[in-house]
Amino acid sequence: MAESSVAAGEELHGTVVINYPGRFDSLVINSQIENSSDVFSYVNLNGKKIKHPYARLSIFKAELGGRTTIEFTAVTNHVPTAGDASNVKFRVSIIQEHKEVVSDIAYTKVVKKA
Repeated sequence: MAESSVAAGEELHGTVVINYPGRFDSLVINSQIENSSDVFSYVNLNGKKIKHPYARLSIFKAELGGRTTIEFTAVTNHVPTAGDASNVKFRVSIIQEHKEVVSDIAYTKVVKKA
């Protein structure tokens, strides 16, 4: 994650580097805001504008075109209700034949605007 924290409406930039040597069908990026049903919407994928208003973004290996680095931008309207910040977990999973074969997690925060 490029930013350690964002406020509602601000862009969060992430980079996924795929160094998994085995076979896989797809890659899934999933966001979860702690103690909330709010989500991050994905607005950019590898330099292309997208509109994906869901917490989970699936990318087929064929769509990657041999690329091993994925850059994405996500935005949320979440405003922390308890305290000054909400913890956020982004989890990237590599999927082969409907099974997760490897994953990694990155953390960030959504903060109240000053």
